[in-house]
Amino acid sequence: MNPNNFDLIVLGAGSGGLAAAKRAAGHGARVAIVEGDRVGGTCVIRGCVPKKLLVYGSAYKQQLADAASYGWQIGGLSHDAGSLLASVRAEVDRLNELHLGFLEKAGVELLRGWGSFSDAHTIAIANAAGTAQQLRAERILIAVGGRPHRPQIPGADLGWLSDDMFELTSLPERMVVVGAGFIACEFACILNNLGVAVTQLVRGDHLLRGFDREAAEAVQTAMQASGIDIRLAHSPAAIEGCPGDLTVVSQSGERIGCGGVLLATGRRPFVEGLNLEAAGVAFEGHRIPVNAQQQTNIAHIYAVGDVTDRINLTPVAIDEGRAFADSVYGNKPRQVDHNLVACAVFSQPELSSVGLSEEEAIERYGSDQIRIHRARFRPMSQALPKRDPKVLLKLVVRQSDGRVLGCHMVGDHAAEIIQMAAVAIGMGATKADFDRTMALHPTVAEEFVTMPN
Repeated sequence: MNPNNFDLIVLGAGSGGLAAAKRAAGHGARVAIVEGDRVGGTCVIRGCVPKKLLVYGSAYKQQLADAASYGWQIGGLSHDAGSLLASVRAEVDRLNELHLGFLEKAGVELLRGWGSFSDAHTIAIANAAGTAQQLRAERILIAVGGRPHRPQIPGADLGWLSDDMFELTSLPERMVVVGAGFIACEFACILNNLGVAVTQLVRGDHLLRGFDREAAEAVQTAMQASGIDIRLAHSPAAIEGCPGDLTVVSQSGERIGCGGVLLATGRRPFVEGLNLEAAGVAFEGHRIPVNAQQQTNIAHIYAVGDVTDRINLTPVAIDEGRAFADSVYGNKPRQVDHNLVACAVFSQPELSSVGLSEEEAIERYGSDQIRIHRARFRPMSQALPKRDPKVLLKLVVRQSDGRVLGCHMVGDHAAEIIQMAAVAIGMGATKADFDRTMALHPTVAEEFVTMPN
């Protein structure tokens, strides 16, 4: 057996690539996975896992502030951001080691270096020594994920990308966050709760484009009430100064001084250096298009995850990778359903969503065919502190048959709650199904099954 010949070569050891490689190996395929960075991908190394740990850490500010209303007298508090950041990095290191062990246990061969196509069946791996190893495979899976996009403005290199935030050892007193998406909002809330004065520059007229507008506005209102300076219709024209002492110049000429700038202006598929042309793989704009079987235009070359720029979420990439392996190597053909995917923004407060937004439902069915049911109230956890923001729960219902098309929530534990709602909506639940479900009292989630008709 030629040691450089495989049934499958996977490019990228992120969520989708790891899932596909391990599942294919479990079906008996000889698999190699090629990675030039740490194993685990965006989610584990510089995305949802370390970010969520920072969310938990920053949330203690409000919890400790509420403690006195419940009789707890806490004094002399201080926070060490450097300690939190170091603890998060240590947990990432632990998870990285776990994933290495999982690959070894699955029998997947990990090859270090950056892979690129030499031809449609051959991958060249460039390692740190500058030498190239040639591998061949019957099939190749591209799962290289995405990378943060740096805007093309003067001084952009002075700004941090989201990846950089996890490598900081301390936080500045003031920061400018550029962007309106979930990464920008999540970091704005984290930084604000860790004591950083945050100014958020938003190009458009609202945050979180693509989410239900009412829910997004509820998050925006809460963020502003917490002290985040959100400036709509503001875009940076340049960044000036030196690290630690920066000035963001807006397109209107306004000058905003700060100690750091986070450029959370989107992500793009990481196709640079793959040499797709050598294999004849087509790409559109920045992404690699695939069919329902995850195939590119070259039948034996597949792609999953963020590099396809469909629904860029970790569980989606994992399911795509497993569906590929089951279909090709497990004699269990299946396709991934991208039509009903729950998602969340771990801002403070959280926003979670599954199904259609109010705007999408109206566009698809017409305003006369859509009915909105909502509840907005102060949750019991905030009754003694007597504080806002209020919780928002919202159902988007089709009039003709009462089917629930969308479910949205803004408030604590929104993501945990929406996960179960996603099961019901995926099964075609109607408003009547929600109504006849007995409430669990006293909870926030019970409001989903007690909303009046």
